[in-house]
Amino acid sequence: MVERSDLATDPDVLADLAEARLAQAYFSRRLNELSDDELYEPASAPGFSRAHVVARVGYQARAIARLVEWAETGIEQPMHESDAARRAEIEFGATLSDRALRHLSDHAAVQLDVCWRDLPADRWSRSVRLLDGAVVPVSETLWLRTRELWISSLELDNGARQKDLPERVRAHLAASEDISA
Repeated sequence: MVERSDLATDPDVLADLAEARLAQAYFSRRLNELSDDELYEPASAPGFSRAHVVARVGYQARAIARLVEWAETGIEQPMHESDAARRAEIEFGATLSDRALRHLSDHAAVQLDVCWRDLPADRWSRSVRLLDGAVVPVSETLWLRTRELWISSLELDNGARQKDLPERVRAHLAASEDISA
């Protein structure tokens, strides 16, 4: 069997891919440490259960995968139809069974990673539009995902600590005021 590897060649993109994958592994570990019943307990995010957090993470992976597919094909694919649709999707996801939530998280993460892996090197600079209307190179989706995964790991409120975050991530989050320094 032939091993498949990232098509990206830019060292910064490759480093950001590694960082996003580390964040995914950490989030998945935190999620797997929760019992099925604990998934429905409150998260540290106001008004959210842990199930909301898991659903948000899973659906974000699918949304970013659409952006990566847009960068690859040139055919526009929005992250979400609207912010209201995004919120409704998260609310629905929070009602899924524990097994379905875990599958959503795992499968969406794999789908996104495959999209990133298979994106040709010359397409990483292609522009995509985020939900807020910002137009960015698709390479920015790596930080978007990394940020979401680390913050969500903390929001699961089951032992993740800010000091667990890589220094570069902590500094970036502190600079953007996503976490306290």
